[in-house]
Amino acid sequence: MNMTAFEYGDSIIVVDCGLAFPEDDMLGIDFVIPDVTYLVENYSKVKGFVITHGHEDHIGAIPYVFKKLNVPIYTTRLTMALIEKKLEEHGMMKSVKRKVVKFGQSINLGDFRIEFIKTNHSIQDAAALAIYSPAGIVVHTGDFKVDYTPVFGDAIDLQRFAEIGRKGVLALLCDSTNAERPGFTMSERTVGVVFDRIFAEHQKQRLIIATFASNVDRVQQIINSAVKYGRKVCLEGRSMVNVIGTAVELGYIDDSKHTLVELDDLKNYPPEKTVLVTTGSQGESMAALSRMAANIHKKVKIMPGDVIVFSSHPIPGNEKAVSNVINELSEIGAEVIFQDTHVSGHACQEDIKLIYALVRPKYAIPVHGERRHLQAQAHIAESLGIPKERIWLLHTGDVLEIGDESARIIGKVQTGGILVDGLGVGDVGNIVIRDRQHLAEDGIIIVVMTLEQHSNHLLAGPDLVSRGFVYVRESEGLLEEADAVASAAVNKCLDHNITDWSKIKTEVKDALSDFVWKRTQRRPMILPIIMEASL
Repeated sequence: MNMTAFEYGDSIIVVDCGLAFPEDDMLGIDFVIPDVTYLVENYSKVKGFVITHGHEDHIGAIPYVFKKLNVPIYTTRLTMALIEKKLEEHGMMKSVKRKVVKFGQSINLGDFRIEFIKTNHSIQDAAALAIYSPAGIVVHTGDFKVDYTPVFGDAIDLQRFAEIGRKGVLALLCDSTNAERPGFTMSERTVGVVFDRIFAEHQKQRLIIATFASNVDRVQQIINSAVKYGRKVCLEGRSMVNVIGTAVELGYIDDSKHTLVELDDLKNYPPEKTVLVTTGSQGESMAALSRMAANIHKKVKIMPGDVIVFSSHPIPGNEKAVSNVINELSEIGAEVIFQDTHVSGHACQEDIKLIYALVRPKYAIPVHGERRHLQAQAHIAESLGIPKERIWLLHTGDVLEIGDESARIIGKVQTGGILVDGLGVGDVGNIVIRDRQHLAEDGIIIVVMTLEQHSNHLLAGPDLVSRGFVYVRESEGLLEEADAVASAAVNKCLDHNITDWSKIKTEVKDALSDFVWKRTQRRPMILPIIMEASL
C-alpha cells in the first residue's frame, strides 16, 4: 500500500497509490487499499498523483481511490498503459485525466515541481522523483536497483542524481527492501545466461517457467532463449497476459520473430518445442501454476519429465505455499529448478550507499520495506555520516514537518487498510473478520424455534443445525443432549413468562455455550433464530 503525500501551503501531491495483498487472517478478503480520508478532507489542495512504476503495490488502488479523488495522474508510458487497463475495467477512462511524462521532464503542480529520473527495476519505465518545493528538494527513489546493463532501455541516470545532489537535497526517501543484503544487486542479464543454460540442457523436454507477471525483462530473456533454441513461447495467467500484451503493444518487448503464440495453438507444436511462461511463482492458490500442479487447469496438464523453473524468490510468508506447489509438481514426476534463476529488482547495501553518496541529503527517510529493512537503511545512512537525529523512521500516518533548519513529527493523520471483498469496498471490517475467524476455527450451531404470536407458546423446536462444529452422523448423542439443553433453556424462559425475544436468545445461547464447552472444549458460534407463527 505505498502512498506518500507531500504538502506545502495549499498544495498536496501524492506519490503512488498501491494495494496490499491480504494477511492469512483476513479470510475471504481479495486485497487491501489505503484509507485516504485525509486526502478527501483536503480535496481542494490535492493537485495530482505521481506514480513511480507499474507494480500492484504502487498502482493497484487507483480505480478505488479515484472514485473519491478525481485528480490528474502523471507517470511514464508503460506505467500509464497498465493504469489505463485498470481504469478501463472500472469504466473510468473518460473521467480520469492522465498525462504521460518522459524521463528528464518536469511537471508543475501547485507549489511543487516534479522531475522524473530514469531508474532500473524489475519492470520497465520505473522512475525516481526529484520534488522541488520552496522548502527544498526532496528525492524519492521509488523501487529501484542500479543496473549498468539492463535488458531494455538505458541504465539508471546516476549523473542526474549527482547533479541534483550538487544543488543541495533536503531529504532522501530511499527504497529499503534489500537494505539488509550486503554487496550489489546483480544485473538482470545474469538471469539470461542461466536461462540459456537451462534451454541447452533440456532440449528434449517441455519448459514451464513461473515468474512475476510484471517482470517484462525476464519474459524478454525467455523469448530470446526460445528464439535461439527454436521454441515457441506461450503466456498463461490473466495478469501475465495483460502486462506482457501491453508491453508488446508499446514496443517494450521484441517479438519480431513471432515467438509468442496463444495457448490454444500449443497443440500444433511438439512439447519439447514450447515454453509456457506462467504466473504462480509465489504459490498463490488460484494462479495458473498452482492449478496445473493440482491438475485442475482446464488446458494444461503437467506431465512426467516436464521441467518447471521458478524464476523468483518466495516473498516472506509465501515459503510454505511455494514448497507445497513444488511437492505437488515433484509428485507428478516433473523436474523443478529454482536456483540462480532470479535476481532482485531492489538495491542492495552498496547500491543504496551509491545513491546516498551522489544525492548527499541533509535528512534520510527510509521507505519501502518492513520495519527491519527501514532500520537496516538507517544504519547505512548513519555509517555514511548522517547524524542519527537527521534519520527519520516513520510509521504509517506520521506527519513529518521538514525544513532547512529542523525536522519533527507534528502529528498523525487517519490511515489504515480498507478491505475489498468482491464488489464490496470497506463493508467488511474487524467485526466481520473476527466472525469469519470464529466460524473457521470453531464452526456454528444454529438453534431454530417457533413461538405462537400472542400466547408465546413453543409450537416447534428448538431444532439444532451445525456446520463446521462436529460430524453430525458420529455425534448424534452429543447433539441430542444439546437439543435437550436448548429446550430446557427455552421452557425455563416461558415458565417465567419472559416474552422478550432477545432475552430468550441470550438464555439459549449461554446455556448451550456452557454445555458445549464442558463437553468439547470448543466455542462454536451459536445463533438462535426465533420465528413467529399466528394460528
